[in-house]
Amino acid sequence: MDQSSVTRIKELVEILNKAGRAYYSEGMSLMTDHEYDALYDELKRLEEETGVVLNASPTQHVGYEVVSSLPKERHPSPMLSLDKTKDREVLRDWLNGHEAVLSWKMDGLTIVLTYNQGRLLKAVTRGNGEVGEVVTPNARVFANVPQTIAFTGELILRGEAVITYEDFERINGEISGDDEKYKNPRNLCAGSVRQLNSEITAKRNVNFFAFSLVSAEGVDFHNSFMEELSWLSNQGFTVVEHHLVNPENILERVQYFADHVSTNPFPSDGLVITYEDVAYGRSLGRTAKFPRNAYAFKWQDELATTHLRKVEWSASRTGLINPVAIFDSVELEGTTVSRASVHNVSIVEELELGIGDEITVYKANMIIPQIAENRTRSGNLEIPSICPVCGGKTQIHESNGVKTLYCTNPSCQAKHVKAFTLFVSRDAMNIDGISEATMEKFIQKGWIHEPADIYHLSRYRNEIVTMEGFGEKSYQNMMERIEASRKVTFAKFLYALGIPNIGLSTAKLLAKEFQGSMEAIRRGSLSDFSSMDGIGEVIAQGIVDYFANTNNQKIIEDLLAEVEILPEETSMAGNSLEGLTFVITGSVEHFANRNELKDYIEARGGKTTGSVTSKTNYLINNDVTSNSSKNKKAKELGIPILSEEDFLQMTLTS
Repeated sequence: MDQSSVTRIKELVEILNKAGRAYYSEGMSLMTDHEYDALYDELKRLEEETGVVLNASPTQHVGYEVVSSLPKERHPSPMLSLDKTKDREVLRDWLNGHEAVLSWKMDGLTIVLTYNQGRLLKAVTRGNGEVGEVVTPNARVFANVPQTIAFTGELILRGEAVITYEDFERINGEISGDDEKYKNPRNLCAGSVRQLNSEITAKRNVNFFAFSLVSAEGVDFHNSFMEELSWLSNQGFTVVEHHLVNPENILERVQYFADHVSTNPFPSDGLVITYEDVAYGRSLGRTAKFPRNAYAFKWQDELATTHLRKVEWSASRTGLINPVAIFDSVELEGTTVSRASVHNVSIVEELELGIGDEITVYKANMIIPQIAENRTRSGNLEIPSICPVCGGKTQIHESNGVKTLYCTNPSCQAKHVKAFTLFVSRDAMNIDGISEATMEKFIQKGWIHEPADIYHLSRYRNEIVTMEGFGEKSYQNMMERIEASRKVTFAKFLYALGIPNIGLSTAKLLAKEFQGSMEAIRRGSLSDFSSMDGIGEVIAQGIVDYFANTNNQKIIEDLLAEVEILPEETSMAGNSLEGLTFVITGSVEHFANRNELKDYIEARGGKTTGSVTSKTNYLINNDVTSNSSKNKKAKELGIPILSEEDFLQMTLTS
């Protein structure tokens, strides 16, 4: 036996298991699907050649341990993965003269749903195939999962939770840091389904596609897999697209799916074929890893050869600097591609990238551009020693064997994108048209170093109008909002500065206390601030420290040269709540949100704080009988708890 083959088997088992644990348990991708499949196929070939199969080999195990704080539950029987091929003729041979059902192989997170008495009882993820995570509250907010069905017996079915490409782009577009963006829709879906807060899941617009029925108490499906899927559809479930195939038409049906994969709104990494004759499929049994009643077909990647022209290094708010490969444009899956994320320094080194190298590229799942291979492997690409945004020194960090590049400068503008985004937000300077993602691009290009630079973006008009997502109209709208923001109230200006622990409500208190004078507030002492209601020693010290900082003083001076601070608007609503302090908790019904209710109170002379104390006059909570911590505290202190109806009645009659 060739000892080098055994050594290579051990290496592959370790590499693949590490990648598998990250993929299944943490929603992370340590390598591309193309790389994983190539290594897996190499391992399988070596095992067949040598007869050596390690107990830990991924060819022998279904999955990996789940790591999260969600409740765990063991599946009644293991959920096995499917054997797979990229050869269409293998599918026809596998049919062995029988009919089968061909459907999309969705690329998301497999979920098992249980219904009883017509209601959703339980939802459990596939997990490691033997133990899954209970995600019932999250499944209840999936966009298309029925809460009740007509069937009242026990029903157990399996399906795939997925997120559309459109929603993937939308959600990623709201995340500015490249390191915080989700790598693909599957990772986003996994993170969404496994949330501890179902409200977050609901906002992600997760969809569920049923792909098999486990059991339906007392229902006869006449031994037909097609009938099972049809019955699930009639119960209100969205069923994965499927077609009945036989040896004569299977190749034509595979081509049908191949023609539609690029326009499919949901991610798919292949097809699944299942025997139509359910009993026949079950009679075939299973191997240690695969059931024999179904088979998976994975798309053959369309590869294109091109040349690497440069690598862009993109800094983000955490300091992480990500490499993006720029290459000669090629046609892949019907679209023109010229760039692909390389993810980290480890992959740059593994591919031995160099400018001018001949590389092959492909689209993972026919969608996401990736580098498959570097044929030249010149390795002449230099890892930047300075940050592309601020010019500060960079440093390579290594964690769990993965190398990443970071900017070491704590003052790097890319790390403070949140502060700049706060500055332009609605409650601050109200400059619509500059999203967090746009702000990060402006900072990365070196156009914005301090807030006052926003008022000089017209210098970069020619570059901005050609940016993705921009044009002449978008540019003009943004500039109009920037000009409109030059006149601002003192409270909004203070809030826009991002002084630690100073929200809009506290900024309004400060504006009122110092009568709209920037000079007066800059001269304020620790006792001046700490003596104000709602401002303690810690917040007061933060205000003093902020105004004492020479860099902050320059920021303010530069801004005052650009904007005009207006006197605070005199309230037309009277002072019916003068001297009263309110705390708001829970959801609201008569107002758009709690901030709107706060504005209503402050417009009438009242004040709002976040905690119930002896100085609180009223707690507003629509659930007046709840046992929440704020309700308990209010009852202990004898503070009245008002519903919105009670509160509005009080303001209207006072």
